[in-house]
Amino acid sequence: MRVRTTLVGATALLLTAAVAGPAVAAAGPATAGRGHEATREAVEAVVAAGVPGVTATAKDAHGTWSTTAGVGDLRTGGPRTPDDRYRVGSITKTFVATVLLQLEAEGRLSLDDSVETWLPGLVRGHGHDGRRITVRQLVNHTSGIFDYTTDDDFARTYFLKDGFFRHRYDTLTPDDLVRIALKHKPDFAPGTSWSYSNTNYVLAGMVIQKVTGHSYATEIRRRVIDPLRLRATSLPGTRVTVPRPSVRAYSKLAAAMTGPTYDVTTLNPSLASSAGEMISDSADLDRFYSALLRGKLLPARQLKEMKTTVKVTGVPGAGYGLGLIDRELTCGVHVWGHDGGIHGSTSVAVTTADGRHSLALNLNGDWAGDTDAVIAGEFC
Repeated sequence: MRVRTTLVGATALLLTAAVAGPAVAAAGPATAGRGHEATREAVEAVVAAGVPGVTATAKDAHGTWSTTAGVGDLRTGGPRTPDDRYRVGSITKTFVATVLLQLEAEGRLSLDDSVETWLPGLVRGHGHDGRRITVRQLVNHTSGIFDYTTDDDFARTYFLKDGFFRHRYDTLTPDDLVRIALKHKPDFAPGTSWSYSNTNYVLAGMVIQKVTGHSYATEIRRRVIDPLRLRATSLPGTRVTVPRPSVRAYSKLAAAMTGPTYDVTTLNPSLASSAGEMISDSADLDRFYSALLRGKLLPARQLKEMKTTVKVTGVPGAGYGLGLIDRELTCGVHVWGHDGGIHGSTSVAVTTADGRHSLALNLNGDWAGDTDAVIAGEFC
C-alpha cells in the first residue's frame, strides 16, 4: 500500500534501475541479538530494485538500530550512512499540522474557522471559495482545492528535465503557488470527498503566519524543533543545498521514469513551501513522531483530533487525519506517520500508536523501491 503523498505528484512514480553497493548495518548493544533481519532484507531489496541507496533507523524499547544499503554518490561510490540528512518532502505536513493544533489548544484559532477568516479574499475563483472551506478541511485534504503540483505547466517547468535544469533555482512565493491552483476548478465541493493537495498545506502555512505574525518555519522551529532538540532538522527556505552529512539525490526527470538518471541534489525548495520543504534525518524523524504520538507535543484533545481520520480514496487500510496517516499493515498492526517525496528523495516515517516503536527511512532516488515492504519487515 502506498499513499500518494509526494510533493512532486505524477513524476514521483516508482520504477527502474540504478547502481547498488554493499549493505551496511550497525546495531548497538541494546539491539544486538534482537534482530531486524526482515527490515534489513527489505532495505537491500529496495536497492536491488534500482534505487541508488537507502538509510533507515528504527527505535524501540531495545534501543536504536540502523541499516544502510547501496550508495550515496553514483560517481564516487560513496556509501549512505545512518546520519545522512535528506529532504523529507511531505513529512513537513505533520509538523505544520502540529503547530496548527497547538494554536488551537491555545485558543488562537479554531480548526472550524473558515479559510476566509484568516486569508480574506485569497481563495476565490473557478469555483473555489474560502468562505466554504475550513482550516480542518485543509489539513485533512477534504477541501477540494486543486493541487498546484498537478498543473501541467508547473510539472513541465519543475519536474521534467528541460524545465528543471532551467528553473531549479527559481524562488516561488506561497501566493505564486496558490494562484496556480486557483486557475483550476475544485476537485469536489468542500467536505464531500478526499483528495491529496499540496495547495492545502501552502495555505495552512499562510494561516500560521496570519495567526502568529511569524512564518510557519519560525513557529515550527520554536515549537517543535528546538524543544525536541532536532539538531538535523531545518527549514531551508530558499537555500539550495542540503547540510552535511548528506548524499546526492537522483531522479529520472521524466514522466515515464525510465532513461538516464540525473543528479538533482541542489534545488530551491520554495517550490514546496509549507507542503514539503523540510530537511531532516532518520533519528530526528523517529524522535518527532514518537514524541507526537506519546502526547509530548499536543494535549490529549488535539492529539485525538489529529488521529481522527477520513478514508483515503482508493487505498484500503489507510486513513488520513490532520497531517497524519494511519496505516493498517497486512499483519494487522497500525502505524502512524507520513510519506514524503521531492526531487531525488523518497522518505517514510512511522510509529506505533503508543509512540514506542518508530522507523524512518530515505531513498536517494524517486523512481523505484518498495518502502511498504521495509515497514512490514520492521513491524510485522
